[in-house]
Amino acid sequence: MLILLPPSEGKSAPRRGKPLDLPSLSFPSLTSAREEVLDALVSLCEGDREKAVATLGIGHTLAAEVDRNAALRTASTTRADRVYTGVLYEALDLPGLEGAAKRRATSWLAVASGLFGLLRPSDRVPAYRLSGDVSLPGLGTVSTYWARHLDAAVREAAGRGLVIDLRSSTYTPFWRPTPDVAKKVATMRVLHEVDGTRKVVSHFNKATKGRIVRALLEDGTAPSSPARLADHLRVLGWTVEVGAAGKAGTQLDVVVSDL
Repeated sequence: MLILLPPSEGKSAPRRGKPLDLPSLSFPSLTSAREEVLDALVSLCEGDREKAVATLGIGHTLAAEVDRNAALRTASTTRADRVYTGVLYEALDLPGLEGAAKRRATSWLAVASGLFGLLRPSDRVPAYRLSGDVSLPGLGTVSTYWARHLDAAVREAAGRGLVIDLRSSTYTPFWRPTPDVAKKVATMRVLHEVDGTRKVVSHFNKATKGRIVRALLEDGTAPSSPARLADHLRVLGWTVEVGAAGKAGTQLDVVVSDL
């Protein structure tokens, strides 16, 4: 089974650690592509600061991120599950997993990354700033670039198992399933229901997805289809409705009334 996660825009920069070593990362078939993206990002951030700020779309309050990106090749690294922060990752609490759940996280989880394409939680990376919708000089839009490189890596990671795709809209273009794979893909939407009215609320969506992933890792069951995943989530206490199968997979709606 493979669970695809989005990265977090906010990241915790490690204070110490070895510098980035691209060949040591998971999915070594992506090394040359990662090198190309890294070169484009570092070159941008070593140049005109105003251009870099505008290109990255970060605003002047986050201009220090440009300096951080410029130093990525020598920056300290730590495990990706300690670098990524934000609502989903706080709810998931990967560093707090133990035993079999922690081992499952290493083999079941993969994070879509603007800089690295795809990462495992144990991969050592620096904090960086690069959203999937950024267009890098000489490279083009990051999501379009990775769409040309990730299919084999995702297929390898998933094997014959189910793919639970929890990526946000910025990162779904990185990889789209072909029809033969889509039948084994489950996407997820979290709906907040109050007085009979349902709507998507970002905080509920992210936090609930983090809690669901943690529950799956701790439970250890690997459902083989979207329908079986829905059944299993109900056993774990969630209210789940199964939608129609589509090009991106089968959508599951998780309905919550409180956090």
